[in-house]
Amino acid sequence: MASANAISQRGPVRFWDRLNISTKRVIWAWAFLAVPIIFYAGIRFYPTFQAFWLSLTNWDLLRPAQFIGFANYQKMFADPVFWKVFQNTFLYLIIGTPVSLVISFVIAYYLDRVKLMHGFIRALYFLPFLTTAAAMGWVWRWFYQPVPIGVINGFLSSVGIPQQPFLRSVDQALFSILIPAIWAGLGFQIIIFMAGLRAIPSTFYEAAKIDGLGDWAILRKITIPLLKPTTVFLVVFSSIGFLRIFDQVYNMTSNDPGGPLNSTKPLVLMIYQTAFSSYQMGYAAAQTVVLFTILLIVSLLQLYVLREKK
Repeated sequence: MASANAISQRGPVRFWDRLNISTKRVIWAWAFLAVPIIFYAGIRFYPTFQAFWLSLTNWDLLRPAQFIGFANYQKMFADPVFWKVFQNTFLYLIIGTPVSLVISFVIAYYLDRVKLMHGFIRALYFLPFLTTAAAMGWVWRWFYQPVPIGVINGFLSSVGIPQQPFLRSVDQALFSILIPAIWAGLGFQIIIFMAGLRAIPSTFYEAAKIDGLGDWAILRKITIPLLKPTTVFLVVFSSIGFLRIFDQVYNMTSNDPGGPLNSTKPLVLMIYQTAFSSYQMGYAAAQTVVLFTILLIVSLLQLYVLREKK
């Protein structure tokens, strides 16, 4: 009777009080996660779905968008310039990604063994990653100029090698863009590879030396396999970066954006020119959808190929 009176004095038991501790923790976790999830959905998912819708319209900023179906995609796939840009984009990917990863791994592998001025040397490699792409692009553009301005052509002339057109050549322009693009991203990749190397337990190396394995065998059987998670991350990250390359191309070929005969133009630059030079927003949205699809397919394929085999 006394307990019943006590309950009646406290009032009805609230719903929250009936929950156990684990359930309360889950509710609190989702409550804190709700804000970033809603924010992410608002700035990511909604614009993505909006781009899909705009790709089916003829919106040009001046008139209301009108539904035209797949006309933008038909126009795009019939455009030879698009296929040239498509080829350029994949050349940036299939050349830039493996070359940058191999160079950054070799540097990280040997830099990890350096004791003298290790931090200073690592900072020097990381400095280009911190430099703005516009400033870096203009500096490399100056390097590629003819003599007496260009540093590279000046050096070639001093050793008796003819001057090279670089950015003015249909054959050399894309590779001239790739060199500074690879160089700019090396610092980040080196830091990540070094973090992966430091995460490998030293006991593996001690056991390998006791078994009499040499440096090459240790690298092939221990270091590279244990670096697989790091490598997977950098492969996907670098691939997305090269597929979305824009800053170097735009700043190094500003007089003729995309290089001679569109020899360096990537898909992102084509989208930019279609949207903000021609104001064909619907057509630009269709190109964006194609880029999104390429990024998604390439990332999923890389994750599938490099996945952990059980």
